[in-house]
Amino acid sequence: MTTKYAALLRGINVGGSRKVPMADLRALLTSLGHDAVRTHLQSGQAVFASARGDEDSLAAELAAAIEQRFGFPVDVIVRDHAYLKGVVEACPFPAAELEAKQVHVTYFSAPVDADRFAAIDAPAFHPEEFRLGDRVLYLYAPDGLGRSKLAEALAKPRVTKGLVATSRNWNTVTKLVELTGP
Repeated sequence: MTTKYAALLRGINVGGSRKVPMADLRALLTSLGHDAVRTHLQSGQAVFASARGDEDSLAAELAAAIEQRFGFPVDVIVRDHAYLKGVVEACPFPAAELEAKQVHVTYFSAPVDADRFAAIDAPAFHPEEFRLGDRVLYLYAPDGLGRSKLAEALAKPRVTKGLVATSRNWNTVTKLVELTGP
């Protein structure tokens, strides 16, 4: 049985460094035996179908292949369609009523618990808010991610230690559901 997945690459094609051309990424995924390969934007999203592996093994395989091909490590998170759809459905914020730049999702490589975020004084960042979900953090940033002080606090190494974490805006979150769908 074939499953459709999204691969989320962290920190590529930003500021002129760590370049991974999307055509090369598609070719790499195809060379690994995956089907229906597509990319979305230049910021590190690829969609593919595979009949083998699980999310973690597929992420590890792709990360190793990227490092071998491009000469630098890239953190990769792979998630299937059902998971991505569940993330959208579980959004605690009224995303349909907000601008896409106001809602972001940070995907984590493993489950996280509230204790990890206990040192963050959430009320001090109001009206910005965050909520935890299944291996994700939802962020409401009314002025966008670039101006968010809460996003800065949530991205500190003491908070994300031991995890791969990569964020996407709501447009990308919903597009990945569409691209991995039946």
